[in-house]
Amino acid sequence: MSITVLNPGLLTTVQDQGRIGYQQFGVSVSGVMDPRSAALANIIAGNDQGEAVLECTMMGPQLQFDQANVIAITGGDLGPTLDGKAIPGYTAVAVQAGQVLRFTAPKAGCRAFIAFAGGLDVPVVMGSRSTYMKAKIGGFQGRKLEKGDQIGFRAPVKSLSHMEDRHIPPEFSPRPVYVLRVVLGPQDDAFTSAGIDTFLSGTYTVTPEFDRMGCRLDGPAIAHKDGGDIISDGIAFGAIQVPSAGTPIIMLGDRQTTGGYTKIATVITADFRILAQLKAGDKVQFVKVPVEHAQNLLLAQRRALKALSKINA
Repeated sequence: MSITVLNPGLLTTVQDQGRIGYQQFGVSVSGVMDPRSAALANIIAGNDQGEAVLECTMMGPQLQFDQANVIAITGGDLGPTLDGKAIPGYTAVAVQAGQVLRFTAPKAGCRAFIAFAGGLDVPVVMGSRSTYMKAKIGGFQGRKLEKGDQIGFRAPVKSLSHMEDRHIPPEFSPRPVYVLRVVLGPQDDAFTSAGIDTFLSGTYTVTPEFDRMGCRLDGPAIAHKDGGDIISDGIAFGAIQVPSAGTPIIMLGDRQTTGGYTKIATVITADFRILAQLKAGDKVQFVKVPVEHAQNLLLAQRRALKALSKINA
């Protein structure tokens, strides 16, 4: 096998860009919490943007390499080391058989993404290698990694062309308050004008109730017109539910496919790279943008990734 898990860390799963087309059957999209960072890791490691990676939360895993390969680590800085020596993020790193990748402690953000040149040898389930833990499908045996697990590489390499140029500056940096841009709706008309103002002017705190399914916030209560219950409808990544109690919940990768709480707004896709790195105690504010602006920001991100892919081909 190509890697052996010596210690799985807090939560390490195989994820790609998600399981598309099955929400109508009650199957979550899952996928990486930060699609941009995962795509960058893959580009640096010479893969297609959508290749499966390891998503590591807070305390990263300890992985022994049984075969040489090239890796890239992006997202939050969890303190990666190779045989005890610090290695840079957002950089292609050649790893030799017998070496051990470890993470010391979170320095910035809370989720890192490890890409392996040639991809991981895990099965495709419903068009994706993503792990959906609740249903126990995809990834490595449908679950988070555990001590002793072994995963193969599909097409490992010892080096890549232009290795010295395969790096970019880290994208995430801590700040006192994180701003998340949102598009209002689809049920913003269920809130009073004062409730909308509260949502857009208040500062919210990330609670410990934060996992791959959702992020519960604490802060000023958002006023409804007639309560927070609705007939269940579909839920997108980044949708912000507000139950009758008035405190928001941001829905994430492993969210349920439908839900019966009013959704005041949705975090724009371009800001998922910030949303994925939040942790308990962080402060958040919301800023409204037009849907056309959100679309243009996403298209700009996609163009930048495409250009970087050509440079690193």
